Amino acid sequence: MQEWWENLSDVLRVLYCIAVPSTLILVLQLLLTMIGGHGDAGVEISDTSGIGDADFDADLDGNGVPDVLETSGVSDGGNPADFGSLRLLTLQTVVTFLAVFGWVSIICISSGMPVPAGGGIGLVCGLAMMFLVAKLVQASRKLAENGILNLRNAIGETATVYLTVPAKNGGSGKVTMRLQGRFGEFDAISDSDKPITNGTQVLVTDVRGDELVVEEND
Repeated sequence: MQEWWENLSDVLRVLYCIAVPSTLILVLQLLLTMIGGHGDAGVEISDTSGIGDADFDADLDGNGVPDVLETSGVSDGGNPADFGSLRLLTLQTVVTFLAVFGWVSIICISSGMPVPAGGGIGLVCGLAMMFLVAKLVQASRKLAENGILNLRNAIGETATVYLTVPAKNGGSGKVTMRLQGRFGEFDAISDSDKPITNGTQVLVTDVRGDELVVEEND
């Protein structure tokens, strides 16, 4: 082993010092991911730590959206910029770049290719893989964010009264509807002067806290 190391050029020694540790870190990240850890040093959108300690229904600014949803970056998904942006410089992408750059350069140079050419190919392959990993992480964030139920997506949709919705200021009832591809039951209130009975088709006009504001769908 020592003889093999001493026979290597200085460039190959440097590349091995880059490739081996970064590969070990990649393997460790993979193991952590498999057992439920996070492979990326960045903050995950799906990380809900601390939400359970907050008042989920709090709407201090009075715009009908629970403040915890506003501060966590949850949106209606209508604007692509609302999703997690592409982040190239994270622990995961940098380690991937170093591993791919190191091993590709080693293979090229060991096969007799000039150092500048081999290093250039390794650099291109490393950057390409770095970008690919960043896109995969971004896609996973989009899937996680899309899975968070946002009541404001119900505005303009129809629902069916499941439990009578009392008249204005009379409390809340229940409606059922399909929201974000899932069929569910939701609390509902009305500004109408008369209650809305079971089985009535209603239109969602607004969201107040965690309650849908509905009116009869004429």
